[in-house]
Amino acid sequence: MLYKLLYSFHEAYSPFNVFRYITFRTALAVITAAFLAYILCPVLIRALKRLNITQQIREDGPKQHTGKAGTPTMGGLAIIASIIIAVLLWGNLENTYILVMLMSLVGFGAIGFVDDYMKVAKRNPKGMRPCYKFGAQIVLSFAIALFLYINPEDPFTAVLSVPFFKKWLFDLGLFYIPFAMLVVVGASNAVNLTDGIDGLAIGLVAIATLANTVLVYISGHSGLANYLQVLYLPTTGELTVFCGAMFGAALGFLWHNSYPADIFMGDVGSLGLGGALGTIAVITKHEIVLAVVGGIFVVETLSVILQVASYKLTGRRIFRMAPIHHHFELKGWPEPKVIVRFWIVGIMLALLSLATLKVR
Repeated sequence: MLYKLLYSFHEAYSPFNVFRYITFRTALAVITAAFLAYILCPVLIRALKRLNITQQIREDGPKQHTGKAGTPTMGGLAIIASIIIAVLLWGNLENTYILVMLMSLVGFGAIGFVDDYMKVAKRNPKGMRPCYKFGAQIVLSFAIALFLYINPEDPFTAVLSVPFFKKWLFDLGLFYIPFAMLVVVGASNAVNLTDGIDGLAIGLVAIATLANTVLVYISGHSGLANYLQVLYLPTTGELTVFCGAMFGAALGFLWHNSYPADIFMGDVGSLGLGGALGTIAVITKHEIVLAVVGGIFVVETLSVILQVASYKLTGRRIFRMAPIHHHFELKGWPEPKVIVRFWIVGIMLALLSLATLKVR
């Protein structure tokens, strides 16, 4: 907590008073995480190549992806490390929600790490058995949901807030726990499914995180929350620093992950970041808004579900390939065009999610 050390000098030198402001520390977290991710990735790329930890291409994937074989994976390690260091420097570790977010990020990242390691060690693109992978996600999400359910700092425990309406609050009771688990696990796997082409998932994560940064800051600011008629959640404003670190790390990693990618983030990155996005939504009561700001993640997930269901029930496929970004690739869209067009839609959805603050 470097900021506390620096802030302690404010009585002797007034400019140090700036470190008490969340907005200033969020900006520092963005810069710190972006710089760390940018410099850590080349080091990690060289290490991964020496260890032969490279991407395994699925046999039934688009043929143009065969050239990606041999690209280092597990770049999510650099993302997670950058976020943690930035939060340790500029975040308040006495804040309960910061600790919950670190638990979610590291926990889901660890599950992804094991999955990635099994893919590399056994040269098997399938990685962990689904029952073990989902089992671990369920246990971790249950721990997070249970803690938030019994958290005495939350004045709206088990409440579901509906956007676009001022007072639409529903107390879910004990059902809140499985609901929160569904949001966190669903977000984690949705980002994982979207991570199929260079820069697509990390770019969308950056967009969604930036929108969440605004939402989190407002939820933790009594004046803005009352003015915009959203739930005021004391102490959650500190999560703005965490969101800033996530956004910065995503930008720093995107420098190396943009088409053509020098490194992939792997499940360690996609599961970790997705789990973090879901946990932020649950903490700030923006679960429904998450489905809007992360609309591309939702569509990617639904495309897989519909494809599997259709094939098993009718023997026919709805899309040329799922997730849906592969469908557009097989229709002839160049990979960079798919990426940028999905980003554009993601930006529009992020703006729509922010519009829910005013339309109430």
